[in-house]
Amino acid sequence: MKKLIKLVPVLVLAGLLFTAFAPTQTKTVKCLIQMTNYTGEGAYLVVSLLKPDGEYEQTLYVQGKDSEWYSEIPEWWKFYGKYRPNIDGISGETISGGERTVTVLQIPEDKIDKGYRIRFETSVEDQEYYMDDIQFELTSDNLKSKKEGKGFIRYVRMLAQ
Repeated sequence: MKKLIKLVPVLVLAGLLFTAFAPTQTKTVKCLIQMTNYTGEGAYLVVSLLKPDGEYEQTLYVQGKDSEWYSEIPEWWKFYGKYRPNIDGISGETISGGERTVTVLQIPEDKIDKGYRIRFETSVEDQEYYMDDIQFELTSDNLKSKKEGKGFIRYVRMLAQ
């Protein structure tokens, strides 16, 4: 019995450590991004997860692989530029006016319906920067919806898998 009593704190600690370091479960969401018919260079596009207080939590996707231009997305750069963590979701060239692309976002399941937000930022060389071209609350319903843009993005269509 004494061995069991001594073992209980060890088991509790082991359980806590396992929970703390367990990988976060993610929800796979296909995302179609349709650009407006603008002229000029291709757009750099960043999709971020924002905390309920509006601070950046995580970069989910970057369209445009030439990192020398990332500072042209100023709000995101304040977050990303300090630490420059590896980003799994960097995809190819910029996307031009009238084009569309489909990407897959990995959304942390423990952030859905908890007050977090998704933000799409866009920037085009010698044109404008839209900090919140599209921004919406991260809810189960919004992960199955179409959202209209107000800058270089015409709309995005989300499709949870």
